[in-house]
Amino acid sequence: MDSQAARLKPNLLRKKNARNTRLWFELKRDKYLYVLVLPGLIYFLVFKYLPMWGVMIAFQDYSPYLGVVGSKWVGFEHFVRFFSNPDFAILFRNTMMISMINLVFFFPLPILLSLLLNEVKQQVFKRVIQSIVYLPHFLSWVIIVGITFLLLSQSSGIVNVMLEKAGYSRYDFLTNKDTFWALLTLQNIWKETGWGTIIFLAAITAVDPQLYEAAKMDGANRLRQTWHITLPAIRNVILVLFILRLGHIMDVGFEQVFLMMNGAVAEVADVFETYVYRNGIQNGQFSYTTAVGLFKSVIGYALVIIANSLAKKFGEEGVY
Repeated sequence: MDSQAARLKPNLLRKKNARNTRLWFELKRDKYLYVLVLPGLIYFLVFKYLPMWGVMIAFQDYSPYLGVVGSKWVGFEHFVRFFSNPDFAILFRNTMMISMINLVFFFPLPILLSLLLNEVKQQVFKRVIQSIVYLPHFLSWVIIVGITFLLLSQSSGIVNVMLEKAGYSRYDFLTNKDTFWALLTLQNIWKETGWGTIIFLAAITAVDPQLYEAAKMDGANRLRQTWHITLPAIRNVILVLFILRLGHIMDVGFEQVFLMMNGAVAEVADVFETYVYRNGIQNGQFSYTTAVGLFKSVIGYALVIIANSLAKKFGEEGVY
């Protein structure tokens, strides 16, 4: 046995040295690619992974003066307090309803717009349309909300002025609880639909043109080509983005909701982000609001795992 081990040891050392040499060669060969990746790695390390250390204050009675190490541990006390709070049901309902409405009405629109843009053969016209629909993405929510107020204000909004001139009574868009969720969704559609087409258009360009030629030979029109070739070709991209969107289902966008919210619609506008802002930033309840944020993250993580597992079960690639 000793002689056999002695014979195997040089072989293992040679294999290890060969792996190290190959690794060093690949690093040296692709050094510029790694330099390009470095800013992204630093970003995720600093802003995504290092802050995870702070999650533990959700289980503490955190005091900035004592720090994370010196603060008292309280276990799941903040979670029990949050789930037993009467506001929890309202916050959960509002957040889920806004997310689900966006998922149903907003998520399919970039796909539809991508398919329509793909049918445009005049490249100059296509680029002009793309530039126009991309532009709202670069506007801040402050500007978007300002435009919304200019259009829909009951006293001086353009829409209400036109309604009055047409013989109709003015409508209270901004302080109406029945239209608040729809208004948020319409803002999202206008701002982000064009930007969402980028990935889908890139996926469509990867479709083999010979498939379309074969379909034409079989007499398929443009609609059938889209249904039987384009959509199946980008199905995995759609599924991956859908799964990733489920991971953010508890995030509805603090800035948009905060700017649009007022006392009249607070009952349907208050979501987890605004609740965390009031209790965490304004009232200094850092441990409690960290527990709220951790709850949101766990829900998003669970949905991603479940959706990805279902995708794998039905033969799709999924996220991982």
